[in-house]
Amino acid sequence: MEGRAVAYFERRGEWEFAPTQQTAGAWNVKEQHIAPAIGLLAHLVDTDRAARGRLDLRIGRLSYDILGPIPIEPMQAEVVVVRPGRAVELVEAVLSHNDRPALRVRAWLLRTFDSAGIAGTPIGPLPTPAELAPFDPTTLWAGDFIASIEVRRHELETGAAQFWLRAGDVLLDDEEVSPLARAAGLFDVANGMAVRALPEQVAFPNVDLTAHLRRAPAGEWVGFDTRVTFGAHGIGQTSSVLHDEHGPLGTVNQILALAVQR
Repeated sequence: MEGRAVAYFERRGEWEFAPTQQTAGAWNVKEQHIAPAIGLLAHLVDTDRAARGRLDLRIGRLSYDILGPIPIEPMQAEVVVVRPGRAVELVEAVLSHNDRPALRVRAWLLRTFDSAGIAGTPIGPLPTPAELAPFDPTTLWAGDFIASIEVRRHELETGAAQFWLRAGDVLLDDEEVSPLARAAGLFDVANGMAVRALPEQVAFPNVDLTAHLRRAPAGEWVGFDTRVTFGAHGIGQTSSVLHDEHGPLGTVNQILALAVQR
């Protein structure tokens, strides 16, 4: 993608953030796509961890509840340590709009140590970004956020795909964010890259997102090996194995509220 990258958010104060038009879409272009906000809350958990001098801890789980649609208007944030500890902490962060909580995350932070001697996984690598064909996500979804990301994708079958995502814009204007926060800002896109039905036929928004992470991602590309299931009673699930160019690093799961469009 060419041109100067712009930001998804601008900081207006210590705990106030304004989304830009780049956050728009995908179910409704007058509302924020939840993906950048998920990355913003990961950034706030990360910066709170550093401010408290807990760089000995790393984020092992990010569990989000999406409490409703968020307009493209200023939001307020809050971070609270729910369960402090020397080796394990539980931290909660909330984004609110007009005093209404809109997105909440609970993050488990775990103390790390050298476990290289027992490290291993049966999960194989994805084809590299260079090995997959470019894909235009705006053929499926509307909004400036979707238009801003770069996608390399291979559809395996209906509801199953392997793909790599790279953000074309920065998460927060004039502020450095960690590779984890940058990657977290793409996690929610998984639900739109391996669709079982066209969004004009079936609505399948997710009401949550949980990422389990064995390690922090590295590099600009985030890889997904994704499967989408629609149940028989109006509930679906999107499940992904997460990768970077060094290999698998965790999982993302999303529960879906299904609705046949009439």
